[in-house]
Amino acid sequence: MKNALRLAAVNEEALALGLSPGLALADARARVPDLRVVDHDPLADGALLIWLADSCGMYSPMVALDPPDGIILDITGCAHLWGGEKDLLSDLAARLTRQGFTARIALAETPDRAGAFARHGGEVIAINRRTPPNRVNEARSTFRAEPSHWHSSPQDGPHLPVAALDLPDDQTVALRRAGLTSVAMLAARPRAGLAARFGKGMTAKLARVLGEEDIHITPRRHLPALVFLHRFAEPVARTDYMLGVIGELAGEAEIELRERGEGGRHFTVSLFRSDGDTRRLTIETGAATRDPALLIRLFRERIDSLSDPLDPGFGYDAIRLDVGNTAVLAPAQTSLDGRAQTGEAVNGLIDRLGTRLGTGRVRRFASGDSHIPECAAYTTPASAPALPLPWAQVEAGEPPLRPLHLFDPPQRVDVIAEVPDGPPRRFRWRRGTHDVVAHEGPERIAAEWWKRRDGHQSGKGGLTRDYYRVEDSTGRRFWLFRHGLYGAEQQNPDWYLHGAFV
Repeated sequence: MKNALRLAAVNEEALALGLSPGLALADARARVPDLRVVDHDPLADGALLIWLADSCGMYSPMVALDPPDGIILDITGCAHLWGGEKDLLSDLAARLTRQGFTARIALAETPDRAGAFARHGGEVIAINRRTPPNRVNEARSTFRAEPSHWHSSPQDGPHLPVAALDLPDDQTVALRRAGLTSVAMLAARPRAGLAARFGKGMTAKLARVLGEEDIHITPRRHLPALVFLHRFAEPVARTDYMLGVIGELAGEAEIELRERGEGGRHFTVSLFRSDGDTRRLTIETGAATRDPALLIRLFRERIDSLSDPLDPGFGYDAIRLDVGNTAVLAPAQTSLDGRAQTGEAVNGLIDRLGTRLGTGRVRRFASGDSHIPECAAYTTPASAPALPLPWAQVEAGEPPLRPLHLFDPPQRVDVIAEVPDGPPRRFRWRRGTHDVVAHEGPERIAAEWWKRRDGHQSGKGGLTRDYYRVEDSTGRRFWLFRHGLYGAEQQNPDWYLHGAFV
C-alpha cells in the first residue's frame, strides 16, 4: 500500500536482524515483534546535520551539507595542522564516536567520489603500504567510526555498486537488468553509448564518482581570507586562558597580515566544545587593523556583552580565528608627540561601541549618488567601508544649504503666495500659521529624467521641485518646495515642507 508506514532509518542492530530503510512497518513488526520505533522528524534531522557540520568546522572552514545524512569537508591545506590526512581523519572519527554517532568517513579527490565510497564502499582491501608518499592522495581511503580501521581501494573503485551513482530508480533498475552492477563495469564501457541510453547526466555523475571531474563545494559559511587554529591536548574551560590563546592567534594573524601589507576588518573566533557544540564570537572594525591588543579588548567586550554567557561545559578542544575581510593597511601616521591621530581615536570608539551595542546600531551618514534630497544621503553601519562619493562643500561662514532634519515623507502644507509661481508668504503646518519674513530661492531640482521610460519629457516620470529656504516671524527656518512647474506641469502645484533647520 502506498500509504503504509515505512522505515526511514535503522540502526546496526536492526540491520543485523534483516531490517532496512524502505521496509513496511507491518513487515518489520512481523519479523521483530518487539521492534521499537519513533516518528521520523526531517526538520530535527536537518537541524542535527547543521549542528554536526558546525562541529566539524574545526577541521576545515570549507564545510558543506550533503543531505539527508552527509557532510563534505574540503581539507585542502588543512591536513598539516593535524599531522597529515590520516591523523586528521582519525581525530574526526574518534570525535564522532565520543558524540555517539556511527559514521563512515571517506577521503577522495572529489566530493562525489568521497560520498559514494562513504555510503556504498563497504569493507574493502587494506591500504597498500608500498604506495609512495607523493601518490597517497591517488588512493581512496575510508574510515569507519573506529579510528583503528583504515581502508583503501584502487583508483577505479571496483567495489562500488551502481547505486553509488545516485541515479533515478528507473535508471538504476535498467542498469542492473543489463548486467551492469558495478561502477567498474560502467567505467569500462564507451561513454557515448551510455549517454545515448541514459543521458549525459548519468555519464557526468560517473565521471565525478571516478574522480575524473570535480565540482567545487559551496561551503555553509563565507570562506575567510586567513585561518589560524590552536588545538588543546586536554579540554580547556577557563575564560582567561582562552583569551590568552586568542591573543596568540591574533599575534600570528598580525605577522601574516603585516607580510601582506594588509589589515582585517572582520574577525571571528570559533570555540569548539568537547561535546560537539560550537560558539562563535564576531567583531568588526571601522578601519582595517592588525593590532592584537585591540582585538583582545574587542573580544573581551564582546564576551561581556553576551546575554547568554559562555558555557565551556567539559571544556574546549580547539579555538580557531578567522580573518574574514582584509584591506590594504598603510603604516599609521602619528602626531609629533607620538600620540595617535584623532581619526584613529574615533575609529577605536566606533569599534568599542559597535562591539558592545551591535554593529548595526552605530551608524554614520554617507552620501548617495543622487541629487534628489531624500536620496542624497543615507545612514550606514559605522563599520562599513565608506563609498568614494564626496560631500558637497560649504563655504566657511555660509548657512547650510540643506537642513539636517528631513521629513520622510515630506509633509503637505497650505501656502499663500503673492503670485502662483512666486515664493511663499504664509504657510499653515500642524495647525499653526507661519508668516514668512525672509526667503531665499528658488533652487530648482528636476526629476531623474534618465530613469524615465520616455526620456526627458516634462510631466512624465516625476515633477520639478522649486525649493525655498524661509524664516518665519519667530526666527525658525524651514525648507519648502513647490511640486511641479506652474502652468507647464501642474495647474495648481502642491506645496510640501521637506525639512527644518535646527
